[in-house]
Amino acid sequence: MQILVNEWLQFKQLNEGRSAETIKKYRYYLTLYLAFCEKSLVDPYEPKQLQLEQFTGLFLHQMKLVPQSRRTAVAALRGFYEYLFNKGHTHVNFTASLPYPASSQKIPVAMGLRYFEQLLQSCDLETFIGIRDAAIIALMGGCGLRLAGIVSLNLSNIVSYEHDGVERLAIRVVEKGKKERQVPLPMEVQLFLRVYIGHPDLRHIDRTLPNGDQVLFISTNNRRVKPWDYYGENRRISPRTIQKMIHKRGIAAGVPTNQAHPHALRHLTGTEYAEEDLDIITRQTLLGHSDPKTTEIYTQLALRKLTKQVDKGNPLGKITTAVTPLLNALKK
Repeated sequence: MQILVNEWLQFKQLNEGRSAETIKKYRYYLTLYLAFCEKSLVDPYEPKQLQLEQFTGLFLHQMKLVPQSRRTAVAALRGFYEYLFNKGHTHVNFTASLPYPASSQKIPVAMGLRYFEQLLQSCDLETFIGIRDAAIIALMGGCGLRLAGIVSLNLSNIVSYEHDGVERLAIRVVEKGKKERQVPLPMEVQLFLRVYIGHPDLRHIDRTLPNGDQVLFISTNNRRVKPWDYYGENRRISPRTIQKMIHKRGIAAGVPTNQAHPHALRHLTGTEYAEEDLDIITRQTLLGHSDPKTTEIYTQLALRKLTKQVDKGNPLGKITTAVTPLLNALKK
C-alpha cells in the first residue's frame, strides 16, 4: 500500500502539477492513515465507511488537528482511493461518500498601515541586509505576494515595460498551484527593489543558476551549506528566514504578535485594494486567487471605507441627542 501511495503522489506532482507543499501534506496524512489501519486492524484495501470516518474524525481530532486540516486529510484519502479504484486495485471507491468536516472560514488578520510603516522603517538602509529586508517587506505589503512566491523569485521574474512614457517594473510570480501572474510594482516597491539589485555587495555573491538566471533574494548566513557549496540555488533565501526576519523586526518595531508574520502583509494588500474600491476581478487577478469568494473576504476588512459610509448615513448624525454638543466640540 505504501508503494501505491508513492505512485499516487508522484502522479499528482508530475501529471497534475501539485505543489511540493501539497504533496508533503498528502503524504503526511496518508502515512497517518496507514498507521491507523495497522493499529486498528483495518484492511486499507477494504475499509468500512465507519472506519474511514473514525480516522478523519475522532483519530485526527485527538491529534489536535483543526477541521480545516482534517479537510485536507479527507481530500488526500478521497483522491487516493479514487486512484486505486481507477487503476483496478480496489473494486469500489470506498471514499466516494466520505464527508468533509464542517469548518468556518476565519477572517484574516491584516497588518495595520501604521505597523507596516514601522516595520519598513526598522530596516537600516545603510546596510545590505537592511536593504534586502526592506525590498522583501515592500514586495509583500505593496503587492501582496505570498511567501513561497517571494522565495522562488529569480532575476528574470522582473519584467520591464513602459507606461505613460516612464519605465516601470512588474513581477512575474509563480505561486499556489503553479499559477503564474504578472503584478505591476508600485513606484515605491520599484525603488526599493532597484536599490537592492544594484547594491555593490550583491554583485560579489555568486547566485547564478545552471540556466544562467540568478536568484533574486539571497541568504547571507546559511550554516547548513558548506562554504564551498554556498552559491547558486544554495544562496536562495529560505521561507523560514523571511518568517523569522519579519517576526523579529515586527516585534522590535511594536507590531502586534498576531500581525508580525508574512501573510499579514498580504492581507494588508488585499484590505487596501478593497478600501480603494478596486473591482473584485482586478483584486482577484492581482492577488492570484482562484476563487472569488477568497477575494471577497477582504471586503469585510475594509473598515475605513465602511466607517465613512456609516458616518455619512448614520441616523443619529441627523438628529440632536445628548451627546451632539460634545461631538460638535470634538470636531472643532
